[in-house]
Amino acid sequence: MYRRSAAAAVLLAAALTLTACSSDGDGKADAGAAKAKPPASSSAPDPADAPAPAPAASPEAKPTGPVLPDAKLTPKTGSFKENEKKYLSGRVPEKMDPAAVLQTGQESCQRVERTAKRDKDAAVGSIVAGEIPGAKDAITYLCPEQKPILAAAEKGFPDGTRQSPAAGSYRALTQGSTCAWEAKDKDGAVLASGPEAPVKAGDKITANVPAGTAQFTSTGCYAWIPA
Repeated sequence: MYRRSAAAAVLLAAALTLTACSSDGDGKADAGAAKAKPPASSSAPDPADAPAPAPAASPEAKPTGPVLPDAKLTPKTGSFKENEKKYLSGRVPEKMDPAAVLQTGQESCQRVERTAKRDKDAAVGSIVAGEIPGAKDAITYLCPEQKPILAAAEKGFPDGTRQSPAAGSYRALTQGSTCAWEAKDKDGAVLASGPEAPVKAGDKITANVPAGTAQFTSTGCYAWIPA
């Protein structure tokens, strides 16, 4: 009887030891899992809860959903001018205040006007680089006195890669000294590159694009217009 009791006690002690080890291992695993996601009271955001970035829209893009018909393009007070109605046509989402959309265009005009007063090249460059949303339509309908700025911008192209540019001389609209460019033919051979001499801040940088250029690539040059 004594031997059977002793054996039972040994088996019970072994089981308790195994249970304790198992609990300790599970505890560590649970703790590790808890660290993977911040607690509710933590100020650190959970990556899984982060919203996906919204796709960038073209500055000149119009709504893809239902829009207000022209007959309903009326402000809460007063009335729109004829040129304002033309600007708003097909541009106002169905449930949006037309006056708010008009204000966006007017602000674009103001930015062009203010910049052009200080530096016309800077105004042209800001349009070429896409820094003023909806500048083309805003100028066309709301501030036509700025059409010379728009016309100059439409002849240029932004920094980066330009496929099959027209041959000729172009001027970089930058005051920096890090502008560099390269023109290649359709086989990837370099036809020309620059600048040919060291550039100091404030120097004018030009690029002579040869005939037959299939790809013109620049960095640090902001925007280009015909020289």
